[in-house]
Amino acid sequence: QVQLVESGGGLVQAGGSLRLSCAASGSIFSINTMGWYRQAPGKQRELVATITGGGYTKYADSVKGRFTISRDNDKNTVYLQMTSLKPEDTSVYYCNLYNILTQNDYWGQGTQVTVSS
Repeated sequence: QVQLVESGGGLVQAGGSLRLSCAASGSIFSINTMGWYRQAPGKQRELVATITGGGYTKYADSVKGRFTISRDNDKNTVYLQMTSLKPEDTSVYYCNLYNILTQNDYWGQGTQVTVSS
């Protein structure tokens, strides 16, 4: 049973930084693609960043140069370092694990990030 537990959200002023963490269990972490998505009120969930087991990363255009996704396979944890935060980054951020063997998606419970202007 895959479980994803996010932490690190909160309230920050525009221009500030936050680091989100997502600890995974119940799957072979190192081979799975991990990702961060976000969903603002009234909007669809959107991709923020993903990282493959081999370390290949992909970012939404809106966060390129400001956010960095990374993973620690020894700790079964994926991180999202967010800098130069903007009010439009305000959302609930969700951790995602894509199991490449079963092709199933798993989601964390979400963590709120609020950026004040």
